[in-house]
Amino acid sequence: MRKVNIFDTTLRDGEQSAGVNLNALEKLEIAKQLERLGVDIMEAGFPASSKGDFQAVKSIAETVKNSSVTGLARTNKKDIDAAWEALKNSEEPRLHVFIATSPIHMTHKLKKTPNEVIESAVEAVKYAKSKFSHVQWSAEDSCRSDKWYLAEIITKVIDAGASVINLPDTVGYRSPEEYGELFRFVQEHVPNIHRVVLSAHCHDDLGMATANSLAAIEAGAGQIEGTINGIGERAGNAALEEIAVALHIRQNFYQAMTTLKLDEVKRSSQLISKLTGMTVPGNKAVVGANAFAHESGIHQDGVLKEATTYEIITPELIGVSSNNLVLGKHSGRHAFKDKVAKLGFELSKERLNEAFEAFKELADKKKEITEDDLFAILTDKQTEALELKKYQLKHFQVQYGTLNITTATAAVVTPDGTYLEEAATGSGSVEAIYNTLSRMIEGPIELKDYKLNSIGGGRDALADVYVNIIYAGVESGGRGSAQDVLEASAKAYLNAVNRVIVNEQVTLAKSHLS
Repeated sequence: MRKVNIFDTTLRDGEQSAGVNLNALEKLEIAKQLERLGVDIMEAGFPASSKGDFQAVKSIAETVKNSSVTGLARTNKKDIDAAWEALKNSEEPRLHVFIATSPIHMTHKLKKTPNEVIESAVEAVKYAKSKFSHVQWSAEDSCRSDKWYLAEIITKVIDAGASVINLPDTVGYRSPEEYGELFRFVQEHVPNIHRVVLSAHCHDDLGMATANSLAAIEAGAGQIEGTINGIGERAGNAALEEIAVALHIRQNFYQAMTTLKLDEVKRSSQLISKLTGMTVPGNKAVVGANAFAHESGIHQDGVLKEATTYEIITPELIGVSSNNLVLGKHSGRHAFKDKVAKLGFELSKERLNEAFEAFKELADKKKEITEDDLFAILTDKQTEALELKKYQLKHFQVQYGTLNITTATAAVVTPDGTYLEEAATGSGSVEAIYNTLSRMIEGPIELKDYKLNSIGGGRDALADVYVNIIYAGVESGGRGSAQDVLEASAKAYLNAVNRVIVNEQVTLAKSHLS
């Protein structure tokens, strides 16, 4: 049974999903959960891409101790230097450097000859190796590259000091058989391949990312790259939870294993779904809400008699508790604090008190508090930790009737402390609220997307709203949870606006310091 390393790129490739906009605190919270999950390597970001990404990578590198933290860089010294400054204080400084090797990329994007690409790759790896103990080199779009050219450039970057070679299926082009064959070809025709670990990075454009990743393992890959929930650009990346559980369930076939703590899978999925606003489909493998649901009478009868008749994965394996009730209205502060710790949250004393008060308030309205409810409260409080000026909702009211024009009134406190009240109409309750809030917010706002989900089930389930807006020329996502749909909608809208304001304040503060 050989070990396969898990390289998680949720915070880099995953965050490139359309509409996803994580702040530094949210990235750090996800990083800590990935560490609890047990990923071997986490790609925290692309330090040279922005000041915000640089600071997030630096913070994660200085916080995470049990996973190797890496950052992405192009084949130039500026990118590599930025990555070194962000990662040099990590437990194991590691760099991921890449350059495209396919004819279409070299000709149209890089505008370089094949020899120039080899020269750039070798120089970058040599320079990176002078700083980093581990250097991973990726042949972007390797699956549409000439295989003999790949063998040549891989041989030279290994001699230059690369310790991991990644063969990404950048556009999700290959079939499993073809992708496995690529790994076998490289192992047969690169003379120094024994000195490195081969890595697979698959995209899901044709729905084969998980299958391709498993094919790579069969063909000798020692590292798999992907994201939790399979998020990422376009159709996304390989879903790491699917790969890890497949290796666990089919150990006898793959003869390979990961060291992921599988009982942290569900919690990791929930946190990333909540913070990114990307809902996990009900029929998603392993972590979907219907993964352990049985509608057919024949299936139900079989499962009741013997679960393994129709369940090859137990809910407990991935951390789904059979008893989801956690606390009640009579639960005390000590029990609450203990449950918070078990859920993996680290809140300051002030935030913990605020979360406890929010829990007690919800417990007065809701008969049974589930782990999902508590998770929503804690996530909201954790991401409110930036003590910066922002818009605060004080109260609102909506007048709605099928024979009347829907009207909303609301009061907010602006970032400069001014108390404002306004009213506006709309074709529905949510639109009326958003029109009202827009009147009190400086600058135009364009609502691009609105998503409503329930947390848990039943008539008293919490509403969870995600919005995507453009404010001050910046695309931003916002979230809000409440027992009332309209309150959750208002919170999400202001949260999206506040994210833009907070980012501007952080950038301004850093420019003054520098």
